[in-house]
Amino acid sequence: MLKLVISQMSNQPIYEQIKNQIKKQIIEGSLKAGDGLPSIRVLAKELNVSVITTKRAYEELEKEGFIVTVPARGTFVAGIDREKISTLGLQEIENDLKHIVKKAKILGVNLKKLLETIERLYKGEEGQR
Repeated sequence: MLKLVISQMSNQPIYEQIKNQIKKQIIEGSLKAGDGLPSIRVLAKELNVSVITTKRAYEELEKEGFIVTVPARGTFVAGIDREKISTLGLQEIENDLKHIVKKAKILGVNLKKLLETIERLYKGEEGQR
């Protein structure tokens, strides 16, 4: 079952919010290979966004290999191997970390402190400093 929450207040474009949330659900396994997705028009109506917005999200997901559209049948989650998903996930993490490292350098946070912070967050010790 597709669950999407769109924020009009987000800095992220709506098509990216749709794309990223669908991609996340595929990676996490709540959407599985072969699962049907709503048509572009139905999704646009449900989310109260333009058809162009949902079309762009679907086109990008298809380009990235996460979904397939079968003419006259609909749009479905593509069969993606776990290794590919893992590689894509690591690429996203690396891109996020590039931004974090850049920010840390600008703010004068040294590598040791940055690594300690990442380790603490990874272990789930958010509240402790």
